[in-house]
Amino acid sequence: MTRILVVDDEPQILRALRINLRARGYDVEVADSGAVALKAAAGHPPDLVVLDLGLPDLDGTDVIRGLRGWTGVPIIVLSGRAGSEDKVAALDAGADDYVTKPFGVDELLARIRAVTRRLAPATPAVPALRIGRNTVDLADRTVTRDDGAEVKLTPTQWAMLEKLLRNPGKLVSQRQLLHDVWGPEYHHETNYLRQYMAQLRRKLEDDPARPRHLITEPGMGYRYRP
Repeated sequence: MTRILVVDDEPQILRALRINLRARGYDVEVADSGAVALKAAAGHPPDLVVLDLGLPDLDGTDVIRGLRGWTGVPIIVLSGRAGSEDKVAALDAGADDYVTKPFGVDELLARIRAVTRRLAPATPAVPALRIGRNTVDLADRTVTRDDGAEVKLTPTQWAMLEKLLRNPGKLVSQRQLLHDVWGPEYHHETNYLRQYMAQLRRKLEDDPARPRHLITEPGMGYRYRP
């Protein structure tokens, strides 16, 4: 299910979009300020952001820049600012599309479909990836050393590793890993992440104490560096 973060300080718009998007099968989270939006996006990264520029605490372009510092998630600006300078500034900051208020829900839905379709890969890539002296094949779910020996991983180790490898170079937050690997009821068990990351490094990294590929971002999450 596509997860959409809607950011707007007008309660009526938040309510209308939440109802309409959920009715069409989207998972919707709302935020009424830039700070709340950035925190929500970092805690559980969305698949798409619908963003108003006129927020009470941050300008929308600053929110776009904040997101673009770590994610390529599609961003559709939804704003009452109709001037070309505002549009250019938002698009230059990293927005993918711009819809002017007042807007029609059908038009916004079409823009969401178009942006998602344009930015999504045509086919899911499952290449063989390298970690140290190991080749990881996500399609076959195998890890093979250069000498031909197979590296055995537990189901949980596989789930955590696959989540990182399918997002190369991107930060995967602690909260997202806990949610996707252990379940939605897990929020604070970061010791699980440390334990399983240590296991993966011992099995895959050439020097587990100085990992080159399975990287910890302290206090935030983990990253696979190709």
